[in-house]
Amino acid sequence: MTRQSEPKRTAVEQLLLSNAADSALADIDVSSLNGKKVFLEEKYFESEDKPYVLGAIRELISAGGGLLQSDAGAADVIVEARSGALSIDSGNSLVGLPEMPVPIPLSGTVVSPEVPFYKVDRQYGVARIALLAYDAKTRQHVLSTGSQAGYSHHHYYRILGFIKWTSTSLPEKK
Repeated sequence: MTRQSEPKRTAVEQLLLSNAADSALADIDVSSLNGKKVFLEEKYFESEDKPYVLGAIRELISAGGGLLQSDAGAADVIVEARSGALSIDSGNSLVGLPEMPVPIPLSGTVVSPEVPFYKVDRQYGVARIALLAYDAKTRQHVLSTGSQAGYSHHHYYRILGFIKWTSTSLPEKK
């Protein structure tokens, strides 16, 4: 028998977060770091998805010409990353009959099935990321990105219980 396991979050949830983070970072200009040795300070960034976002920031710095350093002592510039949000909001709407427990005397309770005329399940990924860069020796300001927001969505619609479609900003799910 094959053992099946489920991760803490679904693929859609993980994609919503990574796409929102990518969207928040998409318009950040780090060209002022071109040719400079850069150390990415991670201690101000807290999130369950920290490894992905910090990797995306490293990629942004490298693509902008920054020379990534593994030690702050070897760097010309220190970049501090922080997150104001990296999470998912969700909600749903139902026009129809919801699942309902129906007591049956002497035999317990049976749950009636949901009968949706119209139903939508919505999920929104939200990211708010900021970068601060300063000279490693003088601590003079080099760059502030301000708080950059990114969003993604995944909506699942049903009409009459069997007509179904999805609206999504996730390219992997289209």
